[in-house]
Amino acid sequence: MRKFIHLFTAVLFFALNTNHAAAQQTAKDSVNTDPSLRGQYQSLLSKSKNLNGFKVVNPVRISAFWKNVNDSLRTERRQLTTFKKQITEQQKTIADLKVQLTEKETALNTTNQKLDEITFMGISFSKGSYNTMVWTIILILALALIIIIIRSAKLLHEAKYRSSLYEEIAAEYQSYKVKANEKEKKLARELQDERNKLDDYKSRGY
Repeated sequence: MRKFIHLFTAVLFFALNTNHAAAQQTAKDSVNTDPSLRGQYQSLLSKSKNLNGFKVVNPVRISAFWKNVNDSLRTERRQLTTFKKQITEQQKTIADLKVQLTEKETALNTTNQKLDEITFMGISFSKGSYNTMVWTIILILALALIIIIIRSAKLLHEAKYRSSLYEEIAAEYQSYKVKANEKEKKLARELQDERNKLDDYKSRGY
């Protein structure tokens, strides 16, 4: 039993001394070397002894390096987990923003369609189609009006010509009528004179 106690005490003492030496060595190495893992690895190699072409590494140094490697790995893993959570949250935020953007674009398109829509006689037209239709109707009506004005001018000119021709014919007819009336009266007078002469001859017994 005493041997076991002495052995346990010796092992514990050796472990404590080893940990203490490792801590001192780590503190010493951290002062003199690059604190990164690469710097610690280079320092570990440079401080190792060569024996028959092999590197003899101090267990204390390699234990300290392994501890630093594990610490760095744990730190990197924690950071990686944090980054993954952040990326997941950002992806969710991006997806939500895309949905909101799509909804806003849809609402904007609907609003633009309503603003661009004109209802005429119960039929919906876009502003472009409505303007094209209105200007087409205006041009057709203007062309029809021009044609009507031209035809009306021609008809008016024809009416004036026919009216002047009628007035000329009426004047000629009136002149002919007056002349015919005068001629008729003259013939009637001559006829009466001839009758008077005939009566005069009869009364004389010719």
